Amino acid sequence: MLLKRKLLVFNMEQQVNKKDTKKSIKVMFGLFMIFIYVGMGILVLLGMFDWLPNWARYSLGSLFIVYGIWRCYRYVAGIDARI
Repeated sequence: MLLKRKLLVFNMEQQVNKKDTKKSIKVMFGLFMIFIYVGMGILVLLGMFDWLPNWARYSLGSLFIVYGIWRCYRYVAGIDARI
């Protein structure tokens, strides 16, 4: 009886640890993508991609930065309930 209870508790702890690991991976990926979007927007605005015309450079750079800020807001506000 005691052994059965210990195995059950151990199994439940493993399931909780798996959920925590998945959650931390999702959080790290979300933060990584925020930095990617904002960084890419800055690089585009600074003209690192010479093949883009000026109107596209300003449009895409601004769009990347605004989307990165939006993702950051969703992350901080807790709107991403899936995480």
